[in-house]
Amino acid sequence: MTHARPNILFILADDLGWGDLSIHDSPIRTPTIDRLSREGVELGQHYVCPMCTPTRASLLTGRHPGRFGAHATVPSNAPVLPDGYQTLASVLRTAGYDTGLFGKWHLGSSPRFGPNAYGFNTAYGSLAGGVDPYNHFYKRGDYSVTWHKNGGLVEEQGHVTDLITREAVAWIESRQSPFFCYVPFTAVHVPVKPTQDWVNAYQTDDFDTDPLKDASFKKYAAYTSHMDWAVGQLLEALERTCQRENTLVVFSSDNGAINDCPLHSTDTYPGWQEAYPRLGSNGPFRGVKAQLYEGGIRTPTIANWRGHLPPGHMDHPVQVVDWMPTLTELAGATPTQDPQWDGADIWSLIDGSGAPDPDKRMYWNFRGSKNLGLRQGDWKLTDRAVEGERKRELFNIAEDPYETREVARDYPDKVAELNELITAERRLDDSSKRDDVDAPQVT
Repeated sequence: MTHARPNILFILADDLGWGDLSIHDSPIRTPTIDRLSREGVELGQHYVCPMCTPTRASLLTGRHPGRFGAHATVPSNAPVLPDGYQTLASVLRTAGYDTGLFGKWHLGSSPRFGPNAYGFNTAYGSLAGGVDPYNHFYKRGDYSVTWHKNGGLVEEQGHVTDLITREAVAWIESRQSPFFCYVPFTAVHVPVKPTQDWVNAYQTDDFDTDPLKDASFKKYAAYTSHMDWAVGQLLEALERTCQRENTLVVFSSDNGAINDCPLHSTDTYPGWQEAYPRLGSNGPFRGVKAQLYEGGIRTPTIANWRGHLPPGHMDHPVQVVDWMPTLTELAGATPTQDPQWDGADIWSLIDGSGAPDPDKRMYWNFRGSKNLGLRQGDWKLTDRAVEGERKRELFNIAEDPYETREVARDYPDKVAELNELITAERRLDDSSKRDDVDAPQVT
């Protein structure tokens, strides 16, 4: 089916787990995202990388992060992409799209390597990682001052979710079609500091018998609901400008949630901090952020295009690298250089017109090859360094989506087969790394 070139609104939550949406039985109230899902297509097996920088690199390039060097496989303040590298934004801009980013970049934490250098006409938010919601500082160090607008560092007053939303809404309302609006929220990344009105909305709820855990989760729930409200503001801006029917809206998260966060994990942020003994959920899946279990890499993802995409559920495995080939094809945009994509166009799976590839391969290189993984068909193999040795685990995701039965000893031939595929993928890593970035110590 041929469509007019749509506007694209891509919303990316930070550290939001599968089990953090009320449509997935969470006690957290997320009515906007729930409605987006009911009226759109939920991707039941959408895979990302286990942490922020790798996922963002894959989303904007269609390539596995290891292709850009070891530092691209972990949260990185060093520049990830080579100078002039084609991104989703730059390809769309060449095709006549206006491009804007509002939120967290984390692919190079100095203005020189910010979003404006890689295809975004307009950029606003954090160059580095998740920031304190009120003072907007990143962790203490060279990249603590990170809040920027179009390549210049700026100081702003207000809550980070409100600031991102304000700028994105104003930009949407002043655009002419077509446009690509990328909104990577910093919520619900620690430090978790919601506004008091959102905290008040949960004061009568009881979530945990432990008072500290109960208070912690109430703040997390409030932070999530605030972001859900922000998503609603973006959709309302589309409605006011009569662009809703010509805008494909995609919602996802960069990795799974963390269950808790002790003080020593947050006190590197300038200003007063606290421990968070209860945070998000990836239930019913095993694992958390920074792990290659399903809970770390399978995230809630929705595609919604009113009037063009019938509501439904798509349960075929897809990966974040698939978005660039999908969205450029949908937009009628063609890279001027060989994109070397690791992903594939998945639109026919989303709209139900095509059949899945039974041999689709998904690959993960995390922590500079310390953690490796590959899924092909129903089988998933992980290979990680444990006390100087390699530990391999094999799961049949179709039969055991919650990874309760590790079966490597039962299927040695399958382990060997998938390990060969991992080895082949590793040979392609570092093929596009920058010459001026030494890989940092990967932990």
